[in-house]
Amino acid sequence: MSTSARSAAALLFVLSGPAAAEEPLSAIDWLSDSITRPAVVAPPGPSVIGGSLPEPVTTAPIDGPSPDAAGLLPPSVTGLPAALWGPGDPAEIARLIRAEGTETLPAGQALLTEILLAEAEPPRGGPSDGSVLLARVDKLLELGLVEEAGALLERSGSVTPELFRRAFDVALLLGSEDAACAAMRARPDVAPTFPARIFCLARGGDWNAAALTLGTARALGQLGEAEEALLSRFLDPDLYEADGTLAPPERPTPLMFRMHEAVGEPLPTGQLPRAFAHADLRATAGWKAQIEAAERLTRTGAVDPNRLFGLYTERRPAASGGVWERVRAVQALDAALARRDAAAVAAALPEVWERMREAGLAAALAAFAADRLEGLELPEPAASIAFRLALLTPGYEAAAIARQPIDREERLLAAIARGQPLPRPEGSAALALAGLAPGAQPPARAAALIAGDRLGEALLFALEDLAAGRNGDPRRLADALATFRAVGLEGTARRAALEYLILAEPA
Repeated sequence: MSTSARSAAALLFVLSGPAAAEEPLSAIDWLSDSITRPAVVAPPGPSVIGGSLPEPVTTAPIDGPSPDAAGLLPPSVTGLPAALWGPGDPAEIARLIRAEGTETLPAGQALLTEILLAEAEPPRGGPSDGSVLLARVDKLLELGLVEEAGALLERSGSVTPELFRRAFDVALLLGSEDAACAAMRARPDVAPTFPARIFCLARGGDWNAAALTLGTARALGQLGEAEEALLSRFLDPDLYEADGTLAPPERPTPLMFRMHEAVGEPLPTGQLPRAFAHADLRATAGWKAQIEAAERLTRTGAVDPNRLFGLYTERRPAASGGVWERVRAVQALDAALARRDAAAVAAALPEVWERMREAGLAAALAAFAADRLEGLELPEPAASIAFRLALLTPGYEAAAIARQPIDREERLLAAIARGQPLPRPEGSAALALAGLAPGAQPPARAAALIAGDRLGEALLFALEDLAAGRNGDPRRLADALATFRAVGLEGTARRAALEYLILAEPA
């Protein structure tokens, strides 16, 4: 290509979209800077003269559905009302969603996921601009629920720059690079930044155009040193074989992550945001990496426990310590259950219970083993462990009916599971379980929201209280339980109380 042709191509590229120096649109600082803002497209007519471009035109749908109403779970599935947000302020609701922690009890995680995925009318207290949808998608990504985030984005039918960036990264996180680039090509109204354009040109096989674009970006000073080195190696890895490996970025984006993988320098995911762990679930990852990724994602409900236990039992471990001790313990229990050998189960259960509980995976163990333990005549302490595992499943009430409690603690657990008056708890449990007492009232903040038809916000505050209770504040756990019961979520309250006693080790 001649120098003049290269210059013309570079100018065309620059005019086709704004420079990448604008502020990122994302509230999640690890998302790719894939686009800047919608590209300005001139209307049909005479060509641009004198280098002037038309003024930007802002468009918005008239009387179209709000993206904030998008959801995957209808009220008939969640049990939450269509008017979940009522007259709430969208900006405040988005703030509350973003503030929710990811470390809580399983009952809280399940309720939060339902809220994030629920079909609901947009809040009526302000302009429905998609901010609530954006916050929901970001929280799903933070939890590692990447496929759900992608499905929610697709269901919304909205392609604002902020939502497009997330859809692009969801595709990258799931290993669907070609789909990400195809989506970008299909959207002439978005302007890709230099790295995204270079990546997609190369993925599409147009290496010459990708190299020209890299040269343009370099000449315009649009790339940082590390970014330029990665893109250069991505386009021509053979040229840099003698240069050693690249320094890993402190905060890689999904785009950087995929390019590091493409040049044969994959980044470990253990210290990256949870959404990156999906990369290690592929068969190309090592067995240990797959297990650790599945454990991490199982803790937030992003992976079905059956997938984790399928990995645990895939082969015999060749090492010891850490994750391998959990693998050995699970395999011993699995083999004993397969044989219906009550003595072997009784011998294996205490160790696997302790190891999985320490790893924050006791609820996953319950999903895997509770049903398989039914009907086995087990001695203590295995019988008590089997009882607790059953209480961590949706069949908690039936498990409480079937078991004759053997001590004060089991009587308390059985009473909670059956919704009966509680024996007098001791220590911090007495404060935490006060929310289950007859007549217990939610805190004033939640009560005011409930009275104002702002149920969604009341539940978000209750989930904050639940997380605080799980982490050592029993009074706030009592507030959460009282709020759940006040709005008819009796099952959530009971399960949270059981999980607190079984998993959180109250003093």
